[in-house]
Amino acid sequence: MKKIIAMTISVMMLIAMLSGCGSTETPAADADKGYKVGIVQLMQHVALDQATQGFQDALTEKLGDQVSFDVQLASGETTNCTTIVTKFVNDGVDLIMGNATPAVIAAKEATATIPIIGTSVTDYVAAEAAIVASNEAPGANVTGYSDMSDIAAHVELTQQLCPDAKTVAIIYCSAEPNSVIQGNQAEELYTAAGLNTVTLTASDITTISTVVTSACEQADVIYIPTDNLFAENMESVKNIAEPAKIPVICGEGGMAQAGGTASVAIDYYVLGYRAGEMAHEIMVNGADPATTPIGFMTAEDMELIINEENVAAIGLTLPEDLK
Repeated sequence: MKKIIAMTISVMMLIAMLSGCGSTETPAADADKGYKVGIVQLMQHVALDQATQGFQDALTEKLGDQVSFDVQLASGETTNCTTIVTKFVNDGVDLIMGNATPAVIAAKEATATIPIIGTSVTDYVAAEAAIVASNEAPGANVTGYSDMSDIAAHVELTQQLCPDAKTVAIIYCSAEPNSVIQGNQAEELYTAAGLNTVTLTASDITTISTVVTSACEQADVIYIPTDNLFAENMESVKNIAEPAKIPVICGEGGMAQAGGTASVAIDYYVLGYRAGEMAHEIMVNGADPATTPIGFMTAEDMELIINEENVAAIGLTLPEDLK
């Protein structure tokens, strides 16, 4: 009788062991895994704020309270970006989002293992220190979404709004690689369209007034690409260009609304949201940043932004097709 009981117990134990080995249930630890995401944003202005919000919303919709964010502003200082991402690495975050080129570069220099998603970066390949090997195959732990705007559309908008303009002043911050890339492209496209160009650059906030004043004296219209320094200081641009009755075409919609005249602009919230979806694929589903292509916005993601108050203040008459 004892031998039968012993055999019965042995068989039950074997069945239990085999059942455990064949189980397909997700371990409780994996089901309840929390994800920590560090976000470093170069500075605070409407476009970057929207990108950060879109990024957080995308991940929150997919992960709920399984994801937490540490959002840090670098106040426009590259050294602050470095300090922030170093802390993220030490904290062992699961992913870093860099909002603007210096933030992404700082993250890349801080870690070769933690996945990095960039947003509000114009050109990942041509940027300082070449953030990725190519748009199609980034090649390391960094990928993201580009905010490359349609400068050709801005040239066309300039000609529609200011058909009599002969000279365009292209102004931007010389310390921002993205702005330099766009400024050079704008100079080529405006020249090809038959307009004279003058390029003026600001090095920091103290030189903005001088640059805008000079632009108003030399040109019939001002063009500012997507530029963080000018985006943060559009009130200063407005206070000079508006009394001078000079239209300001902007590379980003928030800049136009904050003191410019008009823009054909991408939606930075959508930009950030798509970067968030990309982050989910990498962080949760195991996609490899090295083989995840850089994302680009399309014409469908862009909209015409007209600052009607500025239009009225400078006495500009809108063509019927833009009203």
